[in-house]
Amino acid sequence: MTELPMIFILAGLAAYTVLAGADFGAGLWTLLAGRGETGHRAMRHHARHAMGPVWEANHVWLIFVLVVCWTAYPVAFGSITSTLAVPLFAAAVGIILRGAAYALRGRLEGAPGERPIEYLFALSSILTPFALGTVAGAIATGRVPVGNAAGDLVTSWLNPTSLLIGALAVAAGGYLAAVYLAADARRAGSPRLEHDFRVRALAAGGCAGALALAGLIVARFDAPALFTGLTTGWGAVMVALSGLAGIATLLLVWRERFEPARASAALAVAAVIAGWALAQRPRFLPGLTLDQAAAGTPTLRAIVVAVAAGAVVLLPSLILLFRLFLRGDLDHGAPGEAERRTGFAAERRAGRRRLGGFAVVTLVAGLALALLAEPGLLLGLGVGCLIAGAVATFALATAEPERP
Repeated sequence: MTELPMIFILAGLAAYTVLAGADFGAGLWTLLAGRGETGHRAMRHHARHAMGPVWEANHVWLIFVLVVCWTAYPVAFGSITSTLAVPLFAAAVGIILRGAAYALRGRLEGAPGERPIEYLFALSSILTPFALGTVAGAIATGRVPVGNAAGDLVTSWLNPTSLLIGALAVAAGGYLAAVYLAADARRAGSPRLEHDFRVRALAAGGCAGALALAGLIVARFDAPALFTGLTTGWGAVMVALSGLAGIATLLLVWRERFEPARASAALAVAAVIAGWALAQRPRFLPGLTLDQAAAGTPTLRAIVVAVAAGAVVLLPSLILLFRLFLRGDLDHGAPGEAERRTGFAAERRAGRRRLGGFAVVTLVAGLALALLAEPGLLLGLGVGCLIAGAVATFALATAEPERP
């Protein structure tokens, strides 16, 4: 029971990194759109259009992580937010400025204030993931002791490992965004934008891989415990999985197979978060294990029930939003829309078959684990399988019927 809320937190972190991270990366590419006013403007417009339906929804995951953490692990939450108040404040300011700049940018097309607002949007899109990355680095390296502002307010997050993780967060966001935007450009029928973002995806993927390797080297000397956790046991398995998924993504992007590249890119980033968790399990903060940090059993049970109930409403809604966007249903009036619908019909049918198989497997596995497993990770996995199976079943039930 003490581990279930942490599983929820890690799932929320993975979702936020994969989804909101790509949004931050889109902001990065508006700053690095290249030369030439026509191409520059086309890239900025494409990035804004791709973010439009989902950029606010993605912050749901950050709110979810914060609420579960302060409710389930209040002592650890207080220690983290007090010691790391500076980078957390910087991240919050970045999110606010970014949202305001995005909203204003749509009203300033061609106006004198357009360029400063674009720069504000791009720079805040870099500041926020960098600050959040330094927070993750501070926790991972054990620089957040238990207690109210017990750690150093500066060196806890301004250290070699944290700075590298912050840079990795920015590069990973750019990498995800470039892969997603290349796929969106193909769907929109824009070969030039597809080529531009394909090149950027390859470059950003190489940078992210180099920073990840550099991070391991720096952690070897700056955070030996973290390095040991990442290079042994399940932590090493997740690191290897992330590396293989990253290489697969680069190969898929090179061969211009952008749709499967979306999934492998997301897996590469999510595996890093899983590796971090496994590397320091069961330690939460120095001298504080997960069991010691957890709230009382009634509180933990209430959290599990609330998350399960909320998932019934939230997950299907988000899935519907992303399905509508990814298959182009929100691109009304775009060139070639009818042709794209026809071209995606066979792919949707194959996707429904895969989704049906996934629903059956997860429901059966979830029931078996929930009934037979002892409290712990396996029981949490069973609950996760049941939720995933329910969401997949809902997606099948609400799928658009075949059109003649």
